[in-house]
Amino acid sequence: MSFTLAIVGRPNVGKSTLFNRLVGKRLALVDDQPGVTRDLREGAARLGDLKFTIIDTAGLEMATDESLQGRMRMLTERAVEMADACLFLIDARAGVLPADEIFADILRKKNAQVILAANKAEGKAGEAGLMEAYSLGLGEPLGLSAEHGEGMADLAYVLRPMIDLAEKEHVDYIPEVDIDLTDTDEEHDEDEVVEYIPPTPSKPLQIAVVGRPNAGKSTLINKILGEERLLTGPEAGITRDAISVMTDWSGTPMRIFDTAGMRKKAKIQDKLEKLSVSDGLRAVKFAEVVVVLLDVDIPFEQQDLRIADLAEREGRAVVLAVNKWDLEGDKQDKLKQLKEQFGRLLPQLRGAPLITVSALTGRGLERLHDAILEAHQVWNRRVSTSALNRWLVGMLEQHPPPAPQGKRIKLRYMTQVKARPPGFVVMASHPDLLPASYSRYLVNGLREDFEMPGTPIRLFMRSQNEDNPFKGRKKAPPSKLRKHIDGRKK
Repeated sequence: MSFTLAIVGRPNVGKSTLFNRLVGKRLALVDDQPGVTRDLREGAARLGDLKFTIIDTAGLEMATDESLQGRMRMLTERAVEMADACLFLIDARAGVLPADEIFADILRKKNAQVILAANKAEGKAGEAGLMEAYSLGLGEPLGLSAEHGEGMADLAYVLRPMIDLAEKEHVDYIPEVDIDLTDTDEEHDEDEVVEYIPPTPSKPLQIAVVGRPNAGKSTLINKILGEERLLTGPEAGITRDAISVMTDWSGTPMRIFDTAGMRKKAKIQDKLEKLSVSDGLRAVKFAEVVVVLLDVDIPFEQQDLRIADLAEREGRAVVLAVNKWDLEGDKQDKLKQLKEQFGRLLPQLRGAPLITVSALTGRGLERLHDAILEAHQVWNRRVSTSALNRWLVGMLEQHPPPAPQGKRIKLRYMTQVKARPPGFVVMASHPDLLPASYSRYLVNGLREDFEMPGTPIRLFMRSQNEDNPFKGRKKAPPSKLRKHIDGRKK
C-alpha cells in the first residue's frame, strides 16, 4: 500500500479545497457553509514527483455522543489512526481557536507524525494566524493557500522523507484508483469472439450503489467491507459525497461507489443536495455495474424507476436489490409481487437480476455478489458475426419485417460493433421505414437466444446506400459533340 495522508481540522478551514488541489480534480464537494464533508473520501494525490493516497475527513466537532456530529468525529478519528501521517489544518485568518488546541492534543496521542499547516495564509491577513500556530506545539507551521496553490513546494519538502520511508517499508502491489472507463469501440474481426476478462487489482470491477434516501446504501457497503467505513444512521440524507472504497469481495477486486440518496427533482431546493445528486450521477457514469437499492416497504416508487431508467440509458449493467428483507413477514407473496411489478414497470430491463438482501444482517450478499459478476460478464459479451447472421435468418423467417407503403424492407447483414454494452448494426434497405416495434422484437430475441438478460442492448439500423459515393449525384447530360463523334464512326 502507498503512503496515506489524512487532512484533519475544524469545519470550513479548507480541507476539501486542499484535497481537490492535491488530486487535481474537483472530487470533493466544496461550499462556503461549514460541515459539507461527512464521510471519508480517498484519492490518488500527486505533488511534483511524489505520489501518495490522501484522505479528506469531516470537520472535527466537539460532540462525542451518538449524534450525527459525534459519529462524524468517530469516523475522522478512525482515519487518523489508519493514516501514516496527518495534516492538521487551521484557518490562518481566524487564528488559533480553543477547539484547535483540543484537537492538537488529540492528534499528539493518536498519530506520531503530524504536519501543522495554516490555510488561507495568502496576503498579510494570514500572517498573524501563522505566527499564532506556533503555540500549538506541533512544530513549525506551513503557510498554505489551497485555493491559490501557494505553499505546495514547502508541503512537498516535508512529505518527501516520510514517503521515502513508507515506500521502503511497504512493498505490496499498489492498485490503480479512479479508473476512467472507456467503451471498447474498435471493430473486431468477422468471427472473433473476445473472451471475458475477470476483474484484476489493477482494473477492479467498478460498482455504483444508487437509490432513494435512507434505502440503506451505506449500511450495505459497510457490511460488504466488514467494517464501519461509511457514516450511517437513522437520519435520511447523511451521505453527500460519492465515496469510492476499494475492497476484495469474495475474491473479486471491486471499487464500490456510495452515492447520495436521489429525491425527486422538484423537492431538491438546497444547493448542497443538488451538488450531491450531481456527484452521484457522475459516479454512475464511472461505474460498470449499477446496483439500484430499493426499500422493501415502498419498492418501485416513481423515483426508483427513474434511477433504474437512468442507469439503463447510460448503458450500464443493472442489478436490482431489495433491502430490509429481514423486516418482511410474508416473504413468498412479497417476492411474487416484486417480480410482477418489476416486469410491468421496467420492461427495458427485462431479465435483470432481482435480489433480496438485508444490509443489517448480511443475508443475501453472496447472491448479490454472484448477480453482479454475471451482469458484468453479460455486459462484456461479444457474439460472432456468423452466429448473428444465422440467427437473423431464423428471426426473419419467423416474423418478416413489414412493408410500409408497399416497400419491402430487406435486412441483409448483421454484426456486433461494440461491447459494454453490446451494440449491433443491421444493414437494411429502408432503415428509416422500419418501425420501432420490429427493433424491439429483434432486441428481445437477442436477449433470449444469446443469454443477455437485463443488460442494455443498442441496435442500429444502417442503409448500405450511405456508403455509395455516387448517391445523390445527377446523371450527366449527353455531350453536345456526340453527333459529330458518332458521324465520324460511321
